[in-house]
Amino acid sequence: MSDQHATGPAALVLAAAVARRYYLEGQTKVEIAAQLGLSRFKVARLLDDARARGIVRIELDSPEHVDLDLSVRLGEAYGLRHSIVMDGPEDDDNLLRATLGRAAGELVSEIVEPGDVLGLAWARSLMPMRSSIERLARCDVVQLTGALALPHDESPIELVRDVARRSRGRAYFYYAPMILSDVATAKALRSQPEVARALERFGDVTKAVVGVGAWQKGLSTVADALSDEECREIYDLGVRSEMSGVQLDAAGTPVTTKLTARLIGIDAEHLRRVPEVIAIVYGPPKADAVHAALRSGFVTTIVTHPAMARELLERA
Repeated sequence: MSDQHATGPAALVLAAAVARRYYLEGQTKVEIAAQLGLSRFKVARLLDDARARGIVRIELDSPEHVDLDLSVRLGEAYGLRHSIVMDGPEDDDNLLRATLGRAAGELVSEIVEPGDVLGLAWARSLMPMRSSIERLARCDVVQLTGALALPHDESPIELVRDVARRSRGRAYFYYAPMILSDVATAKALRSQPEVARALERFGDVTKAVVGVGAWQKGLSTVADALSDEECREIYDLGVRSEMSGVQLDAAGTPVTTKLTARLIGIDAEHLRRVPEVIAIVYGPPKADAVHAALRSGFVTTIVTHPAMARELLERA
């Protein structure tokens, strides 16, 4: 058949017939070839032709407000175990955090298995998880960081307790700030029984949920808690991203600073050992910081929104 005839109406109808049998009726290429008197290779060429001409359009759609196309592309670009891109109100950080937090809660409910140890860091995006976790496999729940005292913010203790109740596991929590004024006070606080009890479980954590911030005022609750001078000093050391207090440079390499010894929470060494780390990330201005976190090798799973996903794909 000449190229001219191959683009005529008979060829179009034949391509459509093959495509219908293959995509809608579930027939194999061998079955279609036998029915239509064609070779299996001819059937394969017709299927390719049907897609190239737009006779067949494959779209990923979901009734659950998950952008499946961006989810798949982002996961493949960064080699992630799970990638969830949620459609949400991108012009309202509070509503967006709630959307992503609920999605993370649903993901945790789906992937946590009996005997896991679930670690939860302090981040505003984690707090809405409580309402979306209705059932959870039996597991212990560990508080990974102290709290940052911000107006109207909930405590990580409430999150850990509520999630542990749903899992019917033990809750390891403590009343402590995330950042102490000096190293000696931080060291003394780590030796307190309830804090030490939680820190001892860091090595047992199998799944963790964390937040990511850019090292810039307004884009990181950790940076916001420091003086302008100290924030600048840490920036000058190369820190561009922080993940629940773990400080990273632009390449995702952990950086030890004067702040590190003053933090109450999981450190880079323990976080790297966690088999699955779920990062809830939002806000395109944080894209470089999130990219660094993904490059670090710590993060295996991401929950985010379309604008952030597109920014990350540009950087992949």
